[in-house]
Amino acid sequence: MLTPPEDLPERVLREAFSLDSLHYRPVGWGSHHWAAGNRWFLTVDDLEAKRRHDGEDLDAPYERLRRALDAAAALHLPFVVAPVRPLVRVTPRYAAALYEFVDGESFSWGDYPSEDHRGAVRDMLVALHTAPREVGRRATTDDFAIPHRDALEATLAGHEIADAGPYAVRASHLIARHAAPIRALLERYDLLAASADHSRSVLTHGEPHPGNTMHTAAGWKLIDWETALLAPPERDLWLLGGDHAAYTAATGIEVRPELLELYRRRWLINDLCVDVNRFRRPHTGTADDEESWNILRANVESEVRSTAP
Repeated sequence: MLTPPEDLPERVLREAFSLDSLHYRPVGWGSHHWAAGNRWFLTVDDLEAKRRHDGEDLDAPYERLRRALDAAAALHLPFVVAPVRPLVRVTPRYAAALYEFVDGESFSWGDYPSEDHRGAVRDMLVALHTAPREVGRRATTDDFAIPHRDALEATLAGHEIADAGPYAVRASHLIARHAAPIRALLERYDLLAASADHSRSVLTHGEPHPGNTMHTAAGWKLIDWETALLAPPERDLWLLGGDHAAYTAATGIEVRPELLELYRRRWLINDLCVDVNRFRRPHTGTADDEESWNILRANVESEVRSTAP
């Protein structure tokens, strides 16, 4: 995120991890990040944002996050950047994880810049997907539910919250103008999810795009394990792209096109739901709000049209 949360004093984080100083790092999206010199890196997640719906108790997203990070730590694979301590609930709303600072080349969301990069990620996914099953069972099982879908459904139904903030009306009108393809997108996703099962589930990272990789002196690293789940392997493979023949040869797992489609659609729907929910809640127009609006508008005006059947 671009700005630190206003209701989380930095002092609380320093005391929780016995750190002398912290410097906010406006990197990534979804979590908040601080650096403590060149030794430690702190990631903080807003449990309210990780709820599936507004009525969900904050203990539920905390438990999902804890289990994801515990599974990552239990892998003991050289490319896994896992917390050095168990997750800490620093306030009822926020949970924090401490990592060793990783020095290396970072990348951005988007296409892989080279086939060598894609191949390195494929090799990491092969090792992850063939990890012992008892490690995978530490994480939550994917039930194909989409967080904050109720917010998107309410907006599609015309239930506007005009006084939530500067983007509330704009977001509602944007969704209304594109209601038909959004509904078609949801219907297709539901059809695919209804036929999916967990007979081939493995421990998945969830977001193995270039922005979650680093190239270091010790080799390639895969970061940001907050979304780890026990799920069909296509949850990771749709982002890998390319030819999956090498993956199948290494794992014996045949890749199913309908599940690649399911997770590709889910990624888009998830983004829509998260951003619509943000603008149905009180907001003031921060830099994070502006970036969320830009993402929502781009997803609706471009991605929805090209993805919806």
